[in-house]
Amino acid sequence: MPNSKRLLQAMVAVLALVPVSAGLAGVLLGPSAFAPSGDWPVDLDSHFHYLSGIFLAIGLAFWATVPAIERKTTLFRLAAAAVVLGGAARLLSLVVDGVPSPPHLVGLCLELVVTPLLVVWQARVARATD
Repeated sequence: MPNSKRLLQAMVAVLALVPVSAGLAGVLLGPSAFAPSGDWPVDLDSHFHYLSGIFLAIGLAFWATVPAIERKTTLFRLAAAAVVLGGAARLLSLVVDGVPSPPHLVGLCLELVVTPLLVVWQARVARATD
């Protein structure tokens, strides 16, 4: 299973660029990173910066699993659970408020389809190295 482990490591390293880059952009630029500049209420801006920091931390947590991904199951699952829970919240928004833009739909797919598949894959790699 060495090839599967290496492929999983590469996939996680690349996919973690999404929360790292989006989180960093949100931390540095706030909501303006993703929407035309607006007169954001201070509380909304503050909340957006905070959530962007969490998003960045999730990406960094995934990166932290890469070197020994077969032994980092707890951290991997915790980061994945945060992503899936965020995806569930995004899905609720879709149902309640309407369909978001295509990048957000891609995010939803990554959160509710790709991430659970990565959890299964990581578990298989971990079992194969026991």
